[in-house]
Amino acid sequence: MPYTPDKPKLAESSDELRARIPGWGADLDPKDRPSVPKERFDPDLTGAHWEFPERQPERWPRERSIEHKFLTPVFGTSCPPKGLSGVIRRYSYRTYSEGRAAHWLLLLAADRLDTVESTLRSFLTRDPDNPVNETGVLSEFTHHGLSSRLRGKRVDRVHHPLDPVIVAAPWVLAGGAAYLALRRIVRRAPR
Repeated sequence: MPYTPDKPKLAESSDELRARIPGWGADLDPKDRPSVPKERFDPDLTGAHWEFPERQPERWPRERSIEHKFLTPVFGTSCPPKGLSGVIRRYSYRTYSEGRAAHWLLLLAADRLDTVESTLRSFLTRDPDNPVNETGVLSEFTHHGLSSRLRGKRVDRVHHPLDPVIVAAPWVLAGGAAYLALRRIVRRAPR
């Protein structure tokens, strides 16, 4: 309704609404409302049989922020910290508050290190990581990779030249380091 100097029409009364709209106000009387018994607040009717929930057993010392007095009753254990990345994570939680950038930067560094550790660990298995298949490099040649990068208005076109470097450089550097180490070992071996 536009602003005018006229007084706006008052809202219709409950009787007028009930006469005009079939079923209007059916839930006005609390006796007719199915949810009324559930709306009563009674702190003794929570359904909980405990004051504090039963705690999950802690099989090894878990990381917890220094702001917290103890661990939550239930916590995740799917990826326990391991290796050097685990040491960095534990140090971050033990030393820095969650409000400090150092805490989060150490956790980021631990994630990156965990990636390297997992890759190195995969070389010790019967089925090591395959960077060619896992990075999707072959799809660039089989699924119109170049044409899809050049067509249209893609905002990520600027970093396309860097993608092969970012994906391949760690593997090339690791291969070069392994070659140099092997060459040094072979040269020092007694003949």
